[in-house]
Amino acid sequence: AVRLVESGGGSVQAGGSLRLSCTASGLTFDDSDSGWYRQAPGKECELVSTISSDGSTYYAPSVKGRFTISQDNAKNTVHLQMDSLQPGDTAVYYCAANPPQTWVGPFLSVPCSVPGERPRFGNWGQGTQVTVSS
Repeated sequence: AVRLVESGGGSVQAGGSLRLSCTASGLTFDDSDSGWYRQAPGKECELVSTISSDGSTYYAPSVKGRFTISQDNAKNTVHLQMDSLQPGDTAVYYCAANPPQTWVGPFLSVPCSVPGERPRFGNWGQGTQVTVSS
């Protein structure tokens, strides 16, 4: 079974930095697609960033230029470096991933669901809280 465990969340003042980590068992990030989502209280789930097995990356416009996603294949870990944090970045951040050739059912219940979109990933971590104070 796949297990994803996030770490690195916490509280920071605006302008500060945090690095989230997602460590996996049951899959290898090197040949998997993975990503980070976030959800703030009372707000919709947002896809923050993804990294594909070919190394291509995606960033939401709200974080582009401030966040960096990367993989440490030796440690089978995906990182999300978050710089210039703002109060609007306060949310629970979830790591998600798919092993190769994974089909994700359209009605799969996931911790953070982007409205109007079918789930992209079938494996999720428990989430880690990030709080940015002004």
